[in-house]
Amino acid sequence: MNQKRACIYPKDIQRITGRSERYGRKLLNDVKNYFGKESYQFVTIKEFVEYSGIEEEIVNKYLID
Repeated sequence: MNQKRACIYPKDIQRITGRSERYGRKLLNDVKNYFGKESYQFVTIKEFVEYSGIEEEIVNKYLID
């Protein structure tokens, strides 16, 4: 599958889950804590998929260029 980018952002999580952008920021922080990342590091799509349990194909459908 042709992936457009490697990182996921709060706005993407908002579109995927239907929740607020603030929830997306909180969830990204939870993912960073789960993987032991620093606050300035990015979360990859694969890490988000592993943490959330949402299939990668579904996540890729919602990604904005």
